[in-house]
Formats: sequence, structure tokens, C-alpha cells
Amino acid sequence: MELVYTPTREDLVDAVRVQLRHGSFRRLRWLLPSAAVLAFLVVVLLLTGPGGAKPGPVALMASLGLVAAVLGPLMPRLVARQMFPMVERQGEHRASVDEQGVRWATRESEVVGRWQLMSRYAETPTQFVLLSADKGGVGMAALPKRGLADAADVDRLREVLDRNATRM
Repeated sequence: MELVYTPTREDLVDAVRVQLRHGSFRRLRWLLPSAAVLAFLVVVLLLTGPGGAKPGPVALMASLGLVAAVLGPLMPRLVARQMFPMVERQGEHRASVDEQGVRWATRESEVVGRWQLMSRYAETPTQFVLLSADKGGVGMAALPKRGLADAADVDRLREVLDRNATRM
């Protein structure tokens, strides 16, 4: 099965979202909102506690809470913004998927990923995201559905993935 596509920034954002959900960074999904809530609780305590509010600590905690609250939803876009220039320079991608694994070829590189390396995957509405076998799921790769020749190939690709990797 072969896919031919040019990656987009949105492909990368989508893949990073999957990695944040299933990979080593999944703790950030609850850590950042928890930190924001905690910071805002401290602000409330500082404002309502005895001795009056001191503007410095209140401003600091409010700022930290705001950063934590905003950073969570923005994380996939920030990561994709850093990674995309490297992906974009490689131009068109050709991915070949079979029982052995996935082979990617671009203008600049060729990479082979065996199923032992990429043993998990998640499906999104626009692509299949492969995650590495390590506990943290640090490695990731994407196979956009638009790269397939026709709609029936999506089902065939899903079958190959189901035989060789664990669906998340």
C-alpha cells in the first residue's frame, strides 16, 4: 500500500495531539490545568486572606495561572511550529506500508520503521498516527489518509495496521 502526500502543519498538529494523548507527554494534559487551578486558588486565598493582598504575589500567581491555562491548548500548535520547517523542507513524502513496516522516502531522506519500532497507532479523522513502542511513546509518524489513491485504501491500510500494531 502506498501513500503520496505533502505534509501540512495541520497534519503535524493532529499528530502531536495524539502523542500528547497517548505518549509520554500525556501527563501535561492534566498537569497544566491543575497548575492553573492551583495558581488561581492561591490568588483567591491571597486576596481574601488576613493581612490584605500584596500586589506582587497576586500578580505572579495570576500570571502563572494564566500561562498554565493558555499553554495546554496551545501546546500542539507550538510543537508543530518548531517541527514543521524540517518536515516542509523534505517536500513530497512517499510512504509504503506492508507486513514488514513502513518505508518513507522524501527528497532528502529514506526511513524504514519496522512494526517492532512503531507498534501502536491511533486513527484521527484525517490520518493514522503511529507511535513508538517505548513506554513514553516518544517517536511518532503520520500517514495522512489523503495520500491514499482511493477511499477503499483507507480500510485496507486500517487492516494492515490492525494486524501489525495495537490500536490506541
